[in-house]
Order: sequence, then structure tokens, then C-alpha cells
Amino acid sequence: MNVLIDADACPVVDIAVFVSSQYEIKPFLFCDTSHLINSKNAITIQVPEGRDSVDFAIVNAVSKYDVVITQDTGLAAMCLAKGAFVLNQNGKEFTEENIELMLFFRHENAKFRRAGGRTKGPKKRTEKNNLDFEIKFRQICERAISLKKESQNG
Repeated sequence: MNVLIDADACPVVDIAVFVSSQYEIKPFLFCDTSHLINSKNAITIQVPEGRDSVDFAIVNAVSKYDVVITQDTGLAAMCLAKGAFVLNQNGKEFTEENIELMLFFRHENAKFRRAGGRTKGPKKRTEKNNLDFEIKFRQICERAISLKKESQNG
């Protein structure tokens, strides 16, 4: 079991690496060549720069029971299909129950922007966002560890 982090512009890399080490889960930071992200307690996977290159590298590396951290809904959908747990930087979990609606909203927002509409950017990050992420990430790590153990024993 691993933690795979879509590290380009991810504000919770340090929290995710710290929590991963507490659960003895290996974290991998995925970034492209325009972003060099290093952490002494994580393995950095750098891929060539290009549209969705990091996303495809993560999809190719992810396995059942892995935990993926991303804000990309399309990547989240592909990782869910491979049996991974997925959450965003604010602690929102992507699930089989909510992914279709999230993909729909992503599609509708893209259509709106292509037609010249403007959408609001993200709100300023707060300490509460970090705390919400850490709490949910810990819950998911515990669930993933438990389910993986069950699958190995039964």
C-alpha cells in the first residue's frame, strides 16, 4: 500500500508525508519537470512536462488500497476504478457515490468557461482546511490498512 500525491500545486504535501510516515506507508510525490518537489521522507517521481502527464503516471502506478491525493476529478475517477481511495487537499473524499456528479459539474463548468463565462477561483486556504485534510487522510489510511489486511487474511 502506498500514498500517491499529485504534487504539482498541492498545498498538503508536508502533512501527507508526515502522516504517511506515522502509518509506515510509503509516499510518492508525482510532479512534472516544471516542478521539482522533494521531501526527504518521500520518493519523488518526475515525469516529462505535458498535459496530464502526471495524471497518467499516477494511474499507471496506482493499485488497489493505495491512497491518492489530488484535486483532479478525472484522475480521481480513474483511480477509483482501480480500487484506490482518493481525496482532495481539503479532505473531500471522492467515492463511487459522488464521482459522477463531480464529473458532471466539472464538465458543465468547462462548458461555461469555454463560452466566455468566469468562475470563481478557490478560496484562500485556511488552517481549518489543513486540519480537515489531516483528519480525513488519517481515517482513510486506517480504512485502507484494515481492508488490505482483511483481503490478505481472507
